[in-house]
Amino acid sequence: MTKIQALLFDLDNTLVDFMKMKHASVDAAVIAMIDAGLDLSADEADKRIWKIYRDEGIEFQEVFDLLLIEHYGQIDFKLFASAVIAYRRAREDALVLYPHVKSTLVELVRRGYRLAVISDAPAKQAWLRLCSLGLQHIFETVITFEDTGEHKPHPLPFQKALQTLDVSADEALMIGDWPERDMAGANALGIRTIYARYGDTHGTIHSDADWEVDDISEILEILKNVESD
Repeated sequence: MTKIQALLFDLDNTLVDFMKMKHASVDAAVIAMIDAGLDLSADEADKRIWKIYRDEGIEFQEVFDLLLIEHYGQIDFKLFASAVIAYRRAREDALVLYPHVKSTLVELVRRGYRLAVISDAPAKQAWLRLCSLGLQHIFETVITFEDTGEHKPHPLPFQKALQTLDVSADEALMIGDWPERDMAGANALGIRTIYARYGDTHGTIHSDADWEVDDISEILEILKNVESD
């Protein structure tokens, strides 16, 4: 079996507990807006914000603008500023790595593996998350939406990562939390896959991955077994 040279990681809900951060940040923003005079209940404001994210995408950057325009017909900048400041402060506190991420990545580098991130997030947000968590020097390349203009499972993000690292599909492993994007896209190119079940937010039953892990550190044992085959 071909020796694994590189590991390709999804970012959100694989390395970073993105949804925990998002919920904490939205909750803080809602409380701040109500404190500043928003005449909606916390539950109603929360429902409207998450509807906007469902309609516009989870990375939508104008969610509070749109909420206020929909409710008042214009932006109340007192409420808007209150939301943004509270969101940012909560985000800094809630943006955390999953257990054993840092130690596992460091060990992979020590063993000589080449590491990359393939993320559907915009480049700005992806790099802000990586840098705030001290991961900016761990990865040889970070492929974001802007690098290919395509989201996973389109083959271009995966191909871009392979080309940048100068490895073949059978020399790489893809680790991600979203079977329909991470697993499907990698499998189509012949990249073996590891499903990060610990980051599941979709209630996945069948991942169609070659392996599944409940803790990212289990990757080390998988690699050990693969290399011994």
